[in-house]
Amino acid sequence: MKLTQYYPVLMVENVPEISTFYQTHFNFRSLFDSDWYVHLQSNTYESVNLAILQGDHATIPEAARGRASGILLNFEVEDVDSIYEELKSKDLPILLELRDEPFGQRHFITRDPAGVLIDVIKPIPPSAEFIAQFEREALPQ
Repeated sequence: MKLTQYYPVLMVENVPEISTFYQTHFNFRSLFDSDWYVHLQSNTYESVNLAILQGDHATIPEAARGRASGILLNFEVEDVDSIYEELKSKDLPILLELRDEPFGQRHFITRDPAGVLIDVIKPIPPSAEFIAQFEREALPQ
């Protein structure tokens, strides 16, 4: 199979609210906007896309309708410290405070109004304990 694009689709209750959240706080723009589906694209990287879908829309099989749960979106960024300060100043909930992890991340976790977790990450060099678990080309610099 040759994929041409991949992006998550969040099934939510309030499409406009969630769409506005990602546009306001994470620099997305709308490429398609209806009352039941919005396709967002990063203003920085065209390959980064996210869709928001009304969880009970008729295009979803009835047995699978609902809302997003058990999802953690990872957004890798260049300056996690400034984004942390910016989002904290806007009173976004900080579920995990900014910290360095031995496995090679400096990150914090917030959530969107639908409850989807967002892990904002800057890759950092891992500790010696974790280096052997990385493929050489995947090691953060």
